[in-house]
Amino acid sequence: MPQSAYLTPREIADINLATVKDLLIYYEEIMTKTGEQLSWSYGDSAYPYELVEKEGNEWFYLKGKNENYRMIIIGLSEKGIQVVLPDQSTHGDKAKANELCKFLAMKLKAELTLFNGRVIHHSQK
Repeated sequence: MPQSAYLTPREIADINLATVKDLLIYYEEIMTKTGEQLSWSYGDSAYPYELVEKEGNEWFYLKGKNENYRMIIIGLSEKGIQVVLPDQSTHGDKAKANELCKFLAMKLKAELTLFNGRVIHHSQK
């Protein structure tokens, strides 16, 4: 059964998929730079995905680059941003999705409802 996490920013009207994609690209860049400083390919381990878009859709997905990671789907919902782990997702996908959700929530100052139902508040007044 698919599992979902939700990010609810303070200003839902300001959220769009382009912002989320930009933040994921930024995440990949900083992980790669960390790897360069450490002299190993940390970026490949920290972000083992390729961003795949379908034109006209209100969602995109992250396709795993190896057998440990398969797919994470990200889209817009009435609650804000929805991150979905489909049935074929691995434990690695869930761990990375939790990591990415926490990063996005921090950057967007959003409330995060994790896959297990727990809530993390990153909103600032």
